[in-house]
This record gives sequence, structure tokens and C-alpha cells, in this order.
Amino acid sequence: MNRLIMIDGFNLLSRGYFATAYGKTEDQLTKTPEGLYTNALRVKLQKMISLMKEYEPSHFVVTWDVKRNETKRKALFEDYKGTREDLPSPLIQQYETAVNLFRSTGIPQLTVEGFEADDVIGTLSDRWTKEGMGDCFIYSNDRDLLQLLNPSVSQIIAIRKEGDRVYTEEHFKTEYEISPDQWVDVKALLGDKSDNIPGVAGVGDKAALPLIQQYGSVDGVYESITTLDSKFNRYRKKLMEGEEVAKLSRQLVTIERAIPELDHHSFDDLKLTLDYDRLKEELDLLGLRIRM
Repeated sequence: MNRLIMIDGFNLLSRGYFATAYGKTEDQLTKTPEGLYTNALRVKLQKMISLMKEYEPSHFVVTWDVKRNETKRKALFEDYKGTREDLPSPLIQQYETAVNLFRSTGIPQLTVEGFEADDVIGTLSDRWTKEGMGDCFIYSNDRDLLQLLNPSVSQIIAIRKEGDRVYTEEHFKTEYEISPDQWVDVKALLGDKSDNIPGVAGVGDKAALPLIQQYGSVDGVYESITTLDSKFNRYRKKLMEGEEVAKLSRQLVTIERAIPELDHHSFDDLKLTLDYDRLKEELDLLGLRIRM
């Protein structure tokens, strides 16, 4: 049976980097005698190998973001991700090393100009589902991806001190009492500080989810704005003032599911044909000990 695992490349690499770099200077990070940093690579590769062993996927892909200033969201909203600091140079170097390593050992990877890793994941998971290919697992701690859950698509989320948790569509519906498709409407009202997506000022967790549970969507909220349930009275003015921002935010948080460049991308290109001997050689050169 076919099974696809998609890795949110920078999500895993950056988590590995900051977890192992905390409290250290760049000089204290692990690196090869040639000066290549390896602290994040070790974490990333160990997790990828573990996922391959546990889930035995037939298909596998690491998806990468383009540079922040090259995304379509940045063109739509100039301040998108505007509060983020530049990535540390050792992290960028390890991204470059990872790309070369995956290319030489047969680990499929994808980057699409103008789009983020989430959009690549969204497009491929949607096609995989529609074509009835089998189970699909997304490995990422980015909860924006919850909007992609369906009976075939689940997300593997790493929980501190507990390990990985497979989070399904049913888990989502039980926890939030809405469908995954409606997650973008909740996020549109809330905004997202990490991505500098504004949302509606003054509308927080206590209101955003209940509003979508009751009115179904951002559009539904605004269609009923003059007759909102009295329990939302304190938010009516804020919502009215923030309508334009809410609809912009919804565009920003909605993951693309139809990247034209991937319309005819063959899933055969994502078949996992990892050259373990070559991988072991490359890991030895990097001084990395990975449980295979």
C-alpha cells in the first residue's frame, strides 16, 4: 500500500538547530574539521530515518521554503513575516548541506518558486487524496497545516516530553468542534504573531473559535454582523473596524492547494529509493552518527 510522508524542511531543521544551540555561541556548535556545522543536521536526519523505519513509506519528500521576500504572501502583504530576525548563518549553511546531501543520496525534495513549503505540502496532499493514493502524513509542528487534515491526511506533531503524536481529522473535530477547512477562518480572526499576520485587533482566543463555531466562516460572521449573538456584543465594533484586515488575514493563512507547477508532477518522483550505503558514507564524512 502506498504511504507518503512529507517533511516541512525548515520547520524540522530550525527546531533541531535552536534546541541544540540554546545557550551556546556559534563556536561551541558541533562542526566538521572543514568548518561545516552539523548540530541541526544530526537532529533532522535522525528524525527522518526514524520516520522511515516506523512508517515504512513508499513515498517521501522534504519540502523547502523559498526566501521570505520571494513569496506570493509577501507580495500581497509587505509586512508578512516582517518581525522575524534573519536566520543564523550556521543554520543557513546546514540547509545548503542538507539539500546537497539529499540530492546525492536519493531523498526527494521540492521547492517551488514563489511558494512556501506549506503550499507544496497542501498541493501534494490534496492531489494524493483526490487520486486515492493511500495514507499521507505531514511531519511539522506548524499548526497552520491542520487545515489540510482529512480522512487520508494526518499530521505528526512533536510534543515536548511526550514525543510524536499522530493528529487526525477526528482529533481536530473533537478538540475544536469545527472542520479543518474552517481553521483558516479562526486564524484569520486571531492573526499569527510568528508570521506577523494581523488578524482582528481585540479578538482573541475566547472569541475567534466560538464565532466560527456559530457562524461557520469569516464571511458568515460579517453577513451576521448586525445581528450577532449578544454574547459577542463587546466584539461587534472591533469586528466591523477589522473587516478588511480579517479578509486579508484569511488570504494569508490559507494554504495553497493547487500550485500550477505541480499539476502534473509525478508521484513516481517521490518514491523513496534511499541509497543507504551512500548516506552512510556522507554521514561519516560529516562525522554524524545516526541510528540506521
